[in-house]
Amino acid sequence: MTIQPTMGFVLHDVARLMRKRFEQRARQYDLTRSQWQVLSKLAVNEGIHQKGLADLLEIESITLVRLLDKMQERGLVERRRHPTDRRMTLLYLTPNSHPLFKVMRSLGDQTRVETMSGFSEAESVLLQQFLTRMRENLLHACGQPVDHEEPSDVRTPH
Repeated sequence: MTIQPTMGFVLHDVARLMRKRFEQRARQYDLTRSQWQVLSKLAVNEGIHQKGLADLLEIESITLVRLLDKMQERGLVERRRHPTDRRMTLLYLTPNSHPLFKVMRSLGDQTRVETMSGFSEAESVLLQQFLTRMRENLLHACGQPVDHEEPSDVRTPH
């Protein structure tokens, strides 16, 4: 009996392999995937506070602090005091990070080209539309209460 992987497993595998391929290309720049993610989120959210960035990255604040410490040592990010709240630190990219961000975009483009090899333009557009709609469906569903009814073919011991 051959069991076909479910859509969730295939999507997970594709995302994992795209990250792996990106990391293979990015290894020469001596940044971890987590650091690349910080650069990426910060590029479109400069001036955000640390807690907000941690929430966007879906990581713990302490994990982000460690990443930021290393990136600040390399001169890639800077922390600035909030003008009215001394407890809050705002985050900014430094001029040194901008060339790396451009490299990252290029590496991402190369990875997407490899991923979509053999797809027609129409297929690529359609896939993007389907994935966007799936994401929207899930974003909506995540805002709804969970239905706790068990499927009829699954029984849990009492």
